[in-house]
Amino acid sequence: MKKLYYSMGEVSKLTGLAPHVLRNWEKSFDELSPKKNSAGNRAYKDEEVELIFRIKELLMEKKFTTAGVKKVLRGELDPTAPISENVPVDVKKDLTEIKVFLNELLEKL
Repeated sequence: MKKLYYSMGEVSKLTGLAPHVLRNWEKSFDELSPKKNSAGNRAYKDEEVELIFRIKELLMEKKFTTAGVKKVLRGELDPTAPISENVPVDVKKDLTEIKVFLNELLEKL
């Protein structure tokens, strides 16, 4: 039987994240906002636990920044796309110019 709500301690054990990390993520990610019961304890729903696993994957495994994770959660960034597809055109242009310069410099050495 699936639980309806999980305590912070249970979520901490499930995800391997310290409670202070979970509290910090609540401040950083608007999508993560567990309800608090009458005693003030957090009560996480299944969807929120899944979201925590998603955020953890993006931050710790895929090495996204907090800003990048926010964009992924808002649907502004595709986490499965190659990194080059998520780079703005002006940045790509600058990087290409730098690459050409460095290759020319390398040939002179």
